[in-house]
Amino acid sequence: MVGSIEVMMPNVHSNGSVSVSVSHNGGLEEKLDEFRRILGKSDDDLLKIVGVGAGAWGSVFAALLQDSYGRFRDKVQIRIWRRGGRAVDRATAEHLFEVINSREDVLRRLIRRCAYLKYVEARLGDRILYADEILKDGFCLNMVDTPLSPMKVVTNLQEAVWDADIVVNGLPSTETREVFEEIRNYWKERISPPIIISLSKGIEAALDPVPHIITPTQMISRATGVPKENILYLGGPNIASEIYNKEYANARICGAEKWRIPLAKFLRQPHFIVWDNSDLVTHEVMGGLKNVYAIGAGMVASLTKESATSKSVYFAHCTSEMIFITHLLTEEPEKLAGPLLADTYVTLLKGRNAWYGQMIAKGELSLDMGDSISGKGMIQGVSAVGAFYELLSQSSLSVMHPNEKKPVAPVELCPILKTLYKILIKREQDSRAILDALRDERLNDPRERIEIAQSHAFYKPSLLGQP
Repeated sequence: MVGSIEVMMPNVHSNGSVSVSVSHNGGLEEKLDEFRRILGKSDDDLLKIVGVGAGAWGSVFAALLQDSYGRFRDKVQIRIWRRGGRAVDRATAEHLFEVINSREDVLRRLIRRCAYLKYVEARLGDRILYADEILKDGFCLNMVDTPLSPMKVVTNLQEAVWDADIVVNGLPSTETREVFEEIRNYWKERISPPIIISLSKGIEAALDPVPHIITPTQMISRATGVPKENILYLGGPNIASEIYNKEYANARICGAEKWRIPLAKFLRQPHFIVWDNSDLVTHEVMGGLKNVYAIGAGMVASLTKESATSKSVYFAHCTSEMIFITHLLTEEPEKLAGPLLADTYVTLLKGRNAWYGQMIAKGELSLDMGDSISGKGMIQGVSAVGAFYELLSQSSLSVMHPNEKKPVAPVELCPILKTLYKILIKREQDSRAILDALRDERLNDPRERIEIAQSHAFYKPSLLGQP
């Protein structure tokens, strides 16, 4: 019977851990039942969860839920939406075939599902595969080296979201507004609003009526009219492929107490610990900022041949700029410590934005190729550089320069952000300019910028659209 406790063979993961036991299975069902009760679900009413967007982290997040709760098919439905029609290029199809044949468990699974032959045909060039098609078999186009569990994929957005209880936003920030404005049309007849968990990192800058930022949760709220208390942000030191391979990780879900506490318990897994936090603003802004500075970190790593000293100098200055910017936005922001600091660290160390910075510095990628890279997806730090610079360069937000004793735009106290803007957006300088910025003898001790920020003298509530 679906949902009953069965003795199952254990799954051995790449890090040596073992999951799925009788007791663990029972504990998952209890968590599911408890969350269903909180939502007021009747026995014959499925809890419907849908992921919107199928990038690496969005796909992994949906697959984690599928692995944990998907077996309770009479109680929960887990699906993921992605646009149809995206063809898989020949090189990716060939690599995917190699991945499949290197993993006996994946090979056997595809043979059992009568799905192996199409990958043989694609390898030979006799067939075109599509991104939504391979996602059903557990392959994310941005992360083909890490096979996931098979998923229920929907390409019709209305079908995916119209009656969903939980919607997980896995879209890039640059696509979030457009997609959720479409979703609004499908929710006009809803009696109660859904819960929305946003994984998106990035911001937009708006200059009217006053300069302010728009975060992904704000985009969703404005686009759909869903109450802010129902929209949460989840982030942490998360490399998608490592989390799916059961490397130990943690995250925070941030937002109103009504939903963040039960969601933290529902999402928590033995290898993926989720805490709750009330400071949505700082976490979401830091999620965008870390991608900005990760591009510079990749450049520094490449240009200095992975010099630990140079990378540590960069880390000191970029984190002080991040602290300064968050204090412009929030009077009492969460300190850059614990998971927030770890999230910054891992993104600067290994994330796709850091990789992008390395490839640009090495000359293996060109800025003319854009910020959507095959096999990696959207490099969200690029647009975030432009948004933060545009916002913080407004003279109406002037702050007092500590040395020159005159009002300046906030960006004048953020030399790394200024340099990244000149490299990535204006294209006035090449990547070596990031080292010149670090070696500028006029550069203040990072501690001074942090002390200025913590004095509260620069707090600008208008930056979040607040009076």
